[in-house]
Amino acid sequence: MAYKDLREFIKLLDTRGLLHRINVEVDPILEISEITDRMSKSPGGGKALFFEKVKGSAFPVVTNLFGSFERMCLSLEINDLDDVAKRIESLLNQSPPKTFLEKIAMLPRLIEFSRYLPKYVKDAPCQEVIEKDDPDLSKFPIIKCWPNDGQVTSAVSYQLSAGSPENEGRFITLPMVFTKDPETGRPNCGMYRIHIYDKKTTGMHWHIHKDSARHYEKYGKLGQRMPAAIAVGSDPAVIYASSAPLPESIDEMLFAGFLRKSPVEMVKCITNNIEVPANSEMVIEGYLDPGETRIEGPFGDHTGFYSPAEPYPVFHVTCITHRKDMIYPATLVGKPPMEDCYMGKATERIFLPLLRLDFPEIKDINLPMEGVFHNFALISIKKSYPGHAKKIIHGLWGKGQMMFAKLLIIVDDDVDVQNLSYTAWRVLNNVDWRRDIVIAEGPLDALDHAANWPRYGAKMGIDATRKTREEGMMRDWPEEIEMTEEIKRLVDSRWKEYGF
Repeated sequence: MAYKDLREFIKLLDTRGLLHRINVEVDPILEISEITDRMSKSPGGGKALFFEKVKGSAFPVVTNLFGSFERMCLSLEINDLDDVAKRIESLLNQSPPKTFLEKIAMLPRLIEFSRYLPKYVKDAPCQEVIEKDDPDLSKFPIIKCWPNDGQVTSAVSYQLSAGSPENEGRFITLPMVFTKDPETGRPNCGMYRIHIYDKKTTGMHWHIHKDSARHYEKYGKLGQRMPAAIAVGSDPAVIYASSAPLPESIDEMLFAGFLRKSPVEMVKCITNNIEVPANSEMVIEGYLDPGETRIEGPFGDHTGFYSPAEPYPVFHVTCITHRKDMIYPATLVGKPPMEDCYMGKATERIFLPLLRLDFPEIKDINLPMEGVFHNFALISIKKSYPGHAKKIIHGLWGKGQMMFAKLLIIVDDDVDVQNLSYTAWRVLNNVDWRRDIVIAEGPLDALDHAANWPRYGAKMGIDATRKTREEGMMRDWPEEIEMTEEIKRLVDSRWKEYGF
């Protein structure tokens, strides 16, 4: 059974002893963040945190909901993160039907998938309270994460940011931003941080590579105001789906329905034509005017560094709706490991089958937490010909968000890339730095501060596979030391005799 909403998931965590309640008053300015950061970095990611009394607001705050492998699996109602990948592989491995009987046999699969399409409703919990005449963001417990968040550095930047002192540095950190393509009407949902300027105005931090940024550009060419909505707090599958690197043609809410094995109920906003999850805790409706920007940031980001203050589109609030007893979810990002690292590891496992569509030779992938999702990837492959690893390197750089990878390391399929110590040993033994390194230039993530130019710079690929004569190896590749299976079995059988 899919979770009905966020609070049902919270209740389960509470029941299982995976939630810690804090019943003394805490400040949303930095104090909640420091507590959350300490919990995130405790063994295994610690517990989810429920702050019952938040200074300056009538609503509680919950953080670190997804901050462990156990809670990440519980959020998607699975036993292992690879379980979703197996469902996807099952769908992808269907051969195109050739006969009428084969087409009939595929109908159950098609019907099953259609069951996950979003379902539209007229009444929704997220619209129990409607604030349209004078919507005010300042009444909600929106947190300030790090000391320099939103801090202006000059009179010019202050004039550009137009921030209010009481809201300075507050960001909505777990938002689901809903937009529509003005040409096709296709909906999109993405997770982009929201910088609070004042009670009715925010920044909208979407990078130029994102679908919503393309929607905004299209509205600008049409000379039209762009409607948008920010939903906060839905059931876990919906929240995760909004962060997933899906192709533009796949509706995030359809993917959420697939994850939760039940359609997502959607409701139309009060002041625009955007649909949002009906079970949300809060929805902020509004619009963006083409060409209007303000300074957004700085913000302590998931790289562990502050991303700079730069011009981004401005979102104007027209209406706020929420549950009467709203629970405000937030996340904290910073130096790993943190909550978003576990969401990133879920993405690693779930999207492996999609990578194999284009690269069937890939056996496994590891995106280490230290690589903050896309900076670093370890990939094992079934090598079949000279230059195969370098083909994979170049191919991955041309594939979706893998284009942002600053470092790709390719190893043979007998290397367990989840074992970092063993993999490092194999890589450092197998590499000749002149022969096996690929340096290329191309797009980089907007948060990459090391490159000379924003969003563009160098990246490196390392071929750490066994080399052949055709790849320039002038001598035989050595055999790896390994004990015989017979002796292994003998020692296994006598292990207790040895006194261990």
